Amino acid sequence: MKRIYLDNAATSFPKAPGVAQAVYDYLTSVGSNINRGAYQEALEAEEVVYDTRELLAEFFGCSQLENVVFTKNITESLNLTIRGLLKLGDHIITTSMEHNAVLRPLNHLKINYNDSLDVSILPCDQYGDLPRGQALDTLLTNHLTPRTKAIIMTHASNVSGTILPLQEVSSFCHRHNLFFIIDTAQTAGILDYSFGDLKADAIAFTGHKGLLGPQGIGGVVLSTKLSSILEPLITGGTGASSEDDLQPVHLPDRFEAGTLNLPGIYGLNSSLNYLKELHIKTIMDKELSLTESFLNGIHSIKGVKLIGPSSLSHRTAVVSLDFPNMDNALLSHKLASVFGITNRCGLHCAPLAHKTLGTFPEGTVRFSFSHFNTQDDVDYTLKAIKQCLQEG
Repeated sequence: MKRIYLDNAATSFPKAPGVAQAVYDYLTSVGSNINRGAYQEALEAEEVVYDTRELLAEFFGCSQLENVVFTKNITESLNLTIRGLLKLGDHIITTSMEHNAVLRPLNHLKINYNDSLDVSILPCDQYGDLPRGQALDTLLTNHLTPRTKAIIMTHASNVSGTILPLQEVSSFCHRHNLFFIIDTAQTAGILDYSFGDLKADAIAFTGHKGLLGPQGIGGVVLSTKLSSILEPLITGGTGASSEDDLQPVHLPDRFEAGTLNLPGIYGLNSSLNYLKELHIKTIMDKELSLTESFLNGIHSIKGVKLIGPSSLSHRTAVVSLDFPNMDNALLSHKLASVFGITNRCGLHCAPLAHKTLGTFPEGTVRFSFSHFNTQDDVDYTLKAIKQCLQEG
C-alpha cells in the first residue's frame, strides 16, 4: 500500500536530505560530549554546536548567537520562559488558539500560586483569527492591567492553520513595555520573520517540524532583557564554571544544564543548511499551492465542512475538516488503513482552539502538507475522501 504523509503539523516527514546521515555520523564517528574534553572529537562536536547556534541566530535574525538556547523541544522552551518569568501576582495575556504547551504551564502556575496569577485569553473568531487594526488594539487595551507582564501567543494554529497578527501584537507590547513570547511550532522553517523586526523577547522553536530536523531537539531565542531576569528551568553541570555552587549567569550555559542532544543538533545542523540553500519562500509557495488545490477540491465535495480560513489569506498548509454525516475517527482510520493517507484526528492538544472553532469535543480530521508532497498526493487524497463518504 502506498503511503501519503499528511501529518506534518505533528512532525515532518521525510526529514531534510542528509539529516539521518548526520545523526549516524555523530553516533558512529564522534560520540563525544562538549565542554568536557579537549580531544579532537570533542572539539569537533563543539564546532558543530557553535555552527548550529550560528545558523539558528541567522535563521531567526538574532545578532547574539549566545542568546540561542538549546532545549529538547518547544514545550520545554515554553516552560522555560513561562515558569522562569511569571511570579506571584503577575498577569499575562494569551489567545484562545493556544496549544497545551502554553495553556498547561499557565494553568499549573495558577494552581501553584493559589490563583494569584491572572491569565486573560483573547477570544478569536470562528476562523481562529484575531481582529486587525484598531479593533485589535482596543481588544488588547481592554485586557491590559498594571500587573500585565507579557503576551504569549502562537504564530499559527496547529488546528486551523490560521496565522495570527504578530506584528501588531508586537507593536502593542513595545508601546506598553510588555514581554512578547512567541510559539513558532507551526511556522519555523515555513514563514519568513525576524526576531528583530518582531521585537520579540522569546521565540520558542522545535527542530522536528518545519525545520525538518529530528525529534528531541528544539530551543528558544531570547532577548537580553528577558534572559537577564529569567530563572533557569533546570540547573546542573555545564562543563564550565564547575567551581561555582550556583548555575552560571552567562548565556547559553545558564539555561543549558546537562548533556545536550548532540545527535539531534547534528541532524538539525544538516536540515538548517538544507533550508538555507532551498530558501523558505520556495517552501511556502509550494505548500500553499498544494493547500489551494486541496481547498478547491474540498469545496466541491458534499458532506465536508472546512474549519478555519477558506482562502490562502492568513493561513499555513494545515487544513482541518469536519464530516457531519460520518464519524471523524472512523473516516480518519479508513483513510490511513485502506488508502495509506497519514492524517491526525482529534483535538490536536488544543482543546481551547476547538472550542473557539466550534469543533469541541469531537475534534477534526487534520491534513498538513509539506513541500515534499505532490499534486498527485492531493488528487489521491481528495478521491479517497470522496470514496469514504460515498461508502459511508
